[in-house]
Amino acid sequence: MTTLSTRFQEAMVYAAQLHAGQVRKGSGTPYIAHLLAVTSLVLERGGDEDEAIGALLHDAAEDQGGEATLAEIRRRFGPAVAEIVEGCSDTMATPKPPWRARKEAFLARLPQASPSARLVSTADKLHNARTILADLRTVGDAVWDRFQGGKEGTLWYHRSLVEILRAGGSNPLAEELDRVVSEIERLARGEGAR
Repeated sequence: MTTLSTRFQEAMVYAAQLHAGQVRKGSGTPYIAHLLAVTSLVLERGGDEDEAIGALLHDAAEDQGGEATLAEIRRRFGPAVAEIVEGCSDTMATPKPPWRARKEAFLARLPQASPSARLVSTADKLHNARTILADLRTVGDAVWDRFQGGKEGTLWYHRSLVEILRAGGSNPLAEELDRVVSEIERLARGEGAR
């Protein structure tokens, strides 16, 4: 059983501050909801405190300050958390490189990521896919307008993630990601809701 200390509480406050003005694409949901959902998935899979903190902060450097934010995370929460955050980031550059190039580079790095970074990344991608599926059921094909990769790019990216994450061995989160992505693909082909 993972015990969470005041470090975790500090990370929750820091994440809420960093992402205070940020919302999820298309829904207007406060971004912190995504961070908490990813953290919950990590903890439910037996993640330790560093992994839980990494889950809370997994988008902090990418979305809120790049290398400077990563250095602050390293200072405040240690190198293990910083390594998770760095492993989950597809870029820290501003402006961000083109979408497809970022995603291809992330996919190329993912197989070599640490087990902790892979756990947090899988939880992140699973929550994103669950959200896409729910929104696809609610708003239909309009959901694809939210994504830089559009329908085809988003489907390609999520299927590529599944293949890489499942190749790393049996993992319940990766198996669930596969099921969710398969359902997204089925609906995207126009096969109707189940």
